[in-house]
Order: sequence, then structure tokens, then C-alpha cells
Amino acid sequence: MEEAKQILKKYFGYDNFRPGQDIIIEHILNKQDVLGIMPTGAGKSICYQVPAMLLDGVTIVISPLISLMKDQVDSLNEIGIPATFINSSLSTSEYYQTIENIKYNFYKIIYVAPERLNSETFINLLNSLNISMVTIDEAHCVSQWGHDFRPSYREIANVILNLSKRPIVSAFTATATEIVKEDIINLLHLNSPYTLVTGFDRKNLTFKVENSNNKLEFINKFLKDHPYESGIIYCSTRKDVDKLHNELSKEGYSVTKYHAGMSESKRSESQNDFTFDKCQIMIATNAFGMGIDKSNIRFVIHYNMPKDIESYYQEAGRAGRDGAPAECILLFSRSDIVTNKFLIETIPNQDHTNEYKKLNYIIDYCNTDKCLRKYILEYFGENVEYEKCDNCSSCLSQIETTDITQDSQKILSCIKRMNQNFGSNTITDVLKGSNTQKIRQYHFDSLSTYGIMKDYTKDTIKDLIYYLVTEGYIKTIGNEYPVLSLTPESRDVLFNGKRVVIKKKIEKIPEKIIITKHSYDDFNLDYNQDLFNILKSVRMEIAKSSNVPPFVIFSDATLAQMCTYFPITKERMLSISGVGENKLNKYGDSFITPIQNFVTENNIDIPTFKVPQKRESKPKTQKATTVKEKTQLITFKLYKSGLSIEEIAKERLLQSRTIEEHLIQCFSDGMDIDLSPYVQTQYEDVINDAINTIGTERLKPLKEALPENVTYFDIKYYIVKNQKEN
Repeated sequence: MEEAKQILKKYFGYDNFRPGQDIIIEHILNKQDVLGIMPTGAGKSICYQVPAMLLDGVTIVISPLISLMKDQVDSLNEIGIPATFINSSLSTSEYYQTIENIKYNFYKIIYVAPERLNSETFINLLNSLNISMVTIDEAHCVSQWGHDFRPSYREIANVILNLSKRPIVSAFTATATEIVKEDIINLLHLNSPYTLVTGFDRKNLTFKVENSNNKLEFINKFLKDHPYESGIIYCSTRKDVDKLHNELSKEGYSVTKYHAGMSESKRSESQNDFTFDKCQIMIATNAFGMGIDKSNIRFVIHYNMPKDIESYYQEAGRAGRDGAPAECILLFSRSDIVTNKFLIETIPNQDHTNEYKKLNYIIDYCNTDKCLRKYILEYFGENVEYEKCDNCSSCLSQIETTDITQDSQKILSCIKRMNQNFGSNTITDVLKGSNTQKIRQYHFDSLSTYGIMKDYTKDTIKDLIYYLVTEGYIKTIGNEYPVLSLTPESRDVLFNGKRVVIKKKIEKIPEKIIITKHSYDDFNLDYNQDLFNILKSVRMEIAKSSNVPPFVIFSDATLAQMCTYFPITKERMLSISGVGENKLNKYGDSFITPIQNFVTENNIDIPTFKVPQKRESKPKTQKATTVKEKTQLITFKLYKSGLSIEEIAKERLLQSRTIEEHLIQCFSDGMDIDLSPYVQTQYEDVINDAINTIGTERLKPLKEALPENVTYFDIKYYIVKNQKEN
């Protein structure tokens, strides 16, 4: 394993393996098949990339997505590991050149799309190579019980069996239930594999379920509170993606979109804009799937409830891959259940029992008041000892209870009087007192429960019905057109005086709001934000010239270490986690020089110890005095120096809207700043009239009430001006 550690340090820049990586690599080097079930961010790729460099021949990696292959190959080539990929994105000339290079053993790692395994020509090529290992990434795709089944994955086992010499086989996935794990082992014909499940928990992720009546309003508020962060918003349908994209674009947010209805070129352009940090927010269907290797995603919002827990955890897990805190928010509404049932039934002539079973699990997740993290982990078979994680909306909320016994009795009684033969829509119509043909046909208007809840909305009645389902007083029978039936537990409510209460989560508001910087899980750093912004600019310039995503150069976590320990020499830079020899030679001077300048300008006392590689706290002996200037103060100084808003935005690699926010904040804080060159003063009276009439709680109504030429900057300026004058 000493050689493996040398490879890890030389190419990847890490001194130590993460939990589970070393033992998997050891079994691979001992020529044993392995199955690694490790959460996103645990470093699955290193588990096969490191041994690939030590094994004699070439490693074939079967991967389901083109984008994943490109990102992985770009990253490997950046650190000096010869790698390539074969998929449909290659032109004819690129394909034949790649094949020629493969024949001459140019590469140690070759990524391949599973669809290529159907080609006899490609199989012949494989048989001509010295293949030391075949790695199957996203191995859950082989199982029909998984959330992303790919028929082409079923060909993998036959291809391996038909190779002239059986290689080592390694398989990896982030999520797998017991039945999916067994499928992976059996369907891929793994030979007595060493199986490691490191756990599914992602401690840096905060999980939230929000029952929002106005999802757009929620997202607007969230984005306003997180103005500089990159994130993904998932929608169930293309229509929702297009609609939300249009709405957020109008609000001035940096958004792009992705769904299967777009042309391939448009999808590729959109993904590149997001990956290369040209756009902050991606709005997408689940077509924007696996292989999103962008490490600095700070939030994933599900605009609609996904079809199952596996899909949700896979998609939510794209947040916080760098180990820094990130939020995973699911916006739940009853209509999401209807949409998912419709999507299930779009595939006719199949038994959908399993899909409905999975759907019920995620519906229960959305309705539970128990710990959300515990719910997810136990779904995947983990034994969780704690009852509260203190990092989900259930654990971070107070529970407000309301007695709904009387309403429950009305609903249960109505179901009983309708002989337990009808679904929620008809039962709701009876309780509401609707005058429909079906009600007249079955004479339900003569029931004592007819119209007994006429003062309630249909949505409220249906929400109450579903709550009684989740609490076990009502059961659903049938899948496509389920009817409601009473359980034995309902008798206690109807006849034995049992009370029914509904619980509502009320988010706890701390007595004092403390704003903290990101604390990277791997490094536990309080880094210098100003230097961080400078190094991000350097990284962006290098990424543009190299035509690779910024995170391929260095991750945010690596930059955060640089901004904590100030590596002003190559020796110190090599101690930064994520800086290997190849990257040091390529980029070291580009980052060392601005760090040296920053240290000199701010009179920083450089630490004398070796940078820690694991979760170690800073030694008490460290003395590092930094000038921690707020980001808006940097903007303020540039503005006072005579630069325009657009010039400042270009200088700082920020959006003009962000610079405007900085200047408004400076104005609000009473700084000596004149914003009149950028304010349309001719609209002062009409803006003030609108403010007095509508108020300042929300900006959008003000914007809509004012002339089209009036900007949000104008509005904010006069709001602050009025507050200061009053």
C-alpha cells in the first residue's frame, strides 16, 4: 500500500486515503473483485484510479454519462494520468485517432459508454488489449429495482465473460438497497467480491421538506438570501422547467435550463455554462442526471417531489461534494403525488407495484415529523442509533399540534357509509357537498355525511385524508385507481374516543442570528475570503485558457486551504491538500505569486507548521493576522477610484447585479458614496408614491407597478434613501 500512497500524493495531492478507500484499493491490488457502496463525495473514483496506475495493463471504466466521462478524463489529464473516453460525442476522426492511440497503449484508463459493448468491432479491440481491470461506475443501473435502470448495463457481464482473460472487476455506486446490492453482485457476475458499505450519511448536507403553497415565492426568497451560491433546481416536467426558468430570468437571476426537449447542442451549452460558472443556477428535469462533477454546488432544490427515495438522494447528493455545508430542500405539494402516479402509468402493460411502493416511501418522507436523515439512512438499511440529527427541518423545527379528531371522524364515517368502495376524489366531493353526476347516480347526497365539510376547500379535505392514510387510519387498495378503506385503528377514533392530532413544523428562530463562513468538512477552516476571491479569479482565467471547468484546476476546498495557510513557496504549496506534483508544476507560480503579494500587502505572519491533511484543528501556536475586509468594501474602494459598475464587475468576476447590491449596502451603511450617476432620478416621485402605497415588504409588486424602465437598483436606492431621511 505504500506505492498506492505515493500515487495518491504525487498525482492527487493527498497524504492520506479517506475511510474505505485504502481497504478497497488493497483488495483490488490483491486481484479480488470488489463492490464499493460509498456516498457521493467519499472518493469512489480514487478507489479505481489509483490501482489503475499500479496494475500492469489498462483499466476500462464503464460509465453511463458523457459529461461524467469528460470531466473525469479532463481531471486525470490535468494531473498527468493518461486517460481518454469513447462515446458518441467523438467525431469520426477523433474516434479513429483515439482507437489508434489505444492500440499503441497510450492510456492507463479508458472510459467507455455501455452502449459501445454491443459493437463486435469494439469487443475485438478489447480482446486485443491487456485489460487489468474493468470498473463499473454507477453500478445500480444494472438493477431494475434501482432508480436509474439502464438495459445496456445487462450486457456488461457477457462482455467480461467473453474476454480472452478475465480481469479484476470493481463496481461502485452511491446508493443501493439490499435487493439492488444483490442484483449488482449477481447480474455483473462478481466473483466472491469484497463488499464495502461505508454508509450513506452526508453530514455536511442539511435536509428540508417545505410544504409551500407558493413554490415560486419560496424560491425567490431563498435565492435572495443566497445571492452568490451555485445550485440546482429540479422539476418533474419540462413545462415546469421552462416556466420557472422564465420567471427567475425576469427576476434577474443567473439561470440556465436543461431538459430532454432541448436540442443536444442547447443542452450541452447549458451544462457547460453551469459547469464553467458562467451561470449560477441550473433548472432541470432529472435528464440532468448522474455525473455532475461540479464540486461547489451549495444547494439542490426539488421543485416537485421525485418518484422515489433513491432518485431524491442521488439528485440531492450533487450538493456539497467539496465537503462544505449545503442545503437539500424538497418543496412538497399534494399535486406532486398525482403527477408521479401519472408518470408511472405512462408505461402501459407493466406491473407497477414496485414503483407505487417506492412512491409511498417518499410520500411518507415528505409527511413525517421524525428525523429526515434517519428516515433516509434507515431506508437504505443503515442502523441509526440517534433520534435527532439536528441538521434537518424536522430536528430544527418546533412541532405545533392541532386536534383534528372531529374532522377525522367525519372523513372516516363518510368512507364507511360509502361502503369503502371509492377514491379520495369522490369522497371529497361528498364531504364538500358537490352536485356531481356520480353523487346523484349513487344517491350519496342522501348520506348524513353529505356536505358535512362544505366550509372546507377540497385541497384541505384531501390533505386531511392523506394525513389519515399516513397515520394508518385509512389504507389505499389498488394502484392506478385506489379506493379508500378503513383500518382496524380507525375504530378507536370512531367509537373509543381516541384523539387525532396533526403536527406542523415551525422553524426555530435563533435568539441571535450568527453569519458564518463555510466550514469545509475535510479541513475545518476559517479562510480569508478576500484572498479566496482573488484566487478564484486566477483559477477562472486558467480554466478559460485550458477550456476545462474551474474545479478541475483546483477545488474550492483546496483554495480555502491556500487562504488559510498562505503557501508562499512551492514546498508549502505541495502541502496543500489537492495539490500534486503535476499541478504544482503547471499552476504553482500562478497561485503562489498572488498569495505572496497578499501576504506582503496585509502584513500576514505566515504559519510555520505543515498543513494538516485530515480533520485536524489549527494548532494553537499558529499566528496569522489578516485584514478581513468585507467584500462590499472592496467594491466600495473600486467605485471610489472611478470605476463603473460594469468595470468593477469585470474586475472582480462578479455579476453587475452583485456589485449593485454591494453599493446599495454601502449607501445603507452610511458610507460616503454618490450613486446618482446610476439612479434614474426623473422617476423619484413616482417611485416614492409606489413605496408609500404598496410598501417595501416585496420588491416585485413595486417593480410591476412602476414604469418598465425603472430598475430594481432604482427602487432599492430610494427605499434606503427614504429610510435614512426618516
